Amino acid sequence: MSDVKKDHSLGAGTGAVAGAVTGAAVGSVAGPVGSVVGAIAGGVMGAKAGDSIAEAVNPTEYISGFKNEYRNTPYYSAGREWTDYEPAYKYGYDTYGQYRGQKFEDVEGDLERKWDATRADSRLAWNEARGAVRDGWHHIERAMPGDADRDGR
Repeated sequence: MSDVKKDHSLGAGTGAVAGAVTGAAVGSVAGPVGSVVGAIAGGVMGAKAGDSIAEAVNPTEYISGFKNEYRNTPYYSAGREWTDYEPAYKYGYDTYGQYRGQKFEDVEGDLERKWDATRADSRLAWNEARGAVRDGWHHIERAMPGDADRDGR
């Protein structure tokens, strides 16, 4: 098994960055000071959310599991490699905490708009990446206590 303590720190760090970006965007409505305050508050809340997700879903095991199975999914496209799908699974992991409690379908438009800026070296357009991002979300949701988005998963 991988170094769980390191993985939890990774989850907290991922959540902190995502929370800080979101907090800064929300805070920008109040001007430059609002952006700073929003980024700090978002970072703290994001770290807590990322840490709780990492407690339920070890990020290293999450990626490893999908790496072993991505070619067996209905959305896999022949000729695509793990390096194309990995950013989509990471995007699912990284964004679940930002939208926690909401259904994937309700935030999909926002996720799609942000995909091009997040996809790194992936060759997948959103229509190809969508299934991997959604599978990542549902994997985390099943591991978390309760049914945050009330969709029965």
